[in-house]
Parts: sequence; structure tokens; C-alpha cells
Amino acid sequence: MFSTAIRKNYNEISALCKRSGEPVYLTKNGEGDLVVMDIEAFARWESMLRLRENLLAVEEGRLKGRSGHSIDEVSTMMKAAVQEVLDGQRK
Repeated sequence: MFSTAIRKNYNEISALCKRSGEPVYLTKNGEGDLVVMDIEAFARWESMLRLRENLLAVEEGRLKGRSGHSIDEVSTMMKAAVQEVLDGQRK
């Protein structure tokens, strides 16, 4: 059974995820079935998705004519976003 193979190879899969920092794709009968990733990589991925969502929201607002931000405001926001990603990497 597939779950037995995962349990049997858990330590190897975990080590591969940690070593690569990338998702590991598991197949079943030659077809993609699961994606497994290290928790730190997942936290970075979530942070990047939040940042992307925020950037898209700002761009949509700009396109709708909402007022922008000063260079100082943008600098502060970018520093906060970078810090959020760095904090996510340390967890």
C-alpha cells in the first residue's frame, strides 16, 4: 500500500525535503499524487504568497485610480515585507 511506503521511507523523504528546501513530488502508479515539503520551506512559500497578494491588491488599486504612496512609505512597507520573509525563514 502507498501509505506503507511513505511510512517506511519517511526519514529519507524528510531528509530530502530539508536538504533541498524544495517540494518533493510523490507519485502513485506513475501519476502525481502528493507534494511534501519541509515546514520552513512551506513558511517561506506562504510568506511569498502573502506578499504577492498584497502587491496584486496594490496594483489593482492603482489601476482603479487609488492614490499611491510616497517613496518613504513604500520603503517602510518593503522593509516590513522583507523582514516578514526573513522571520519566516528563521522559524
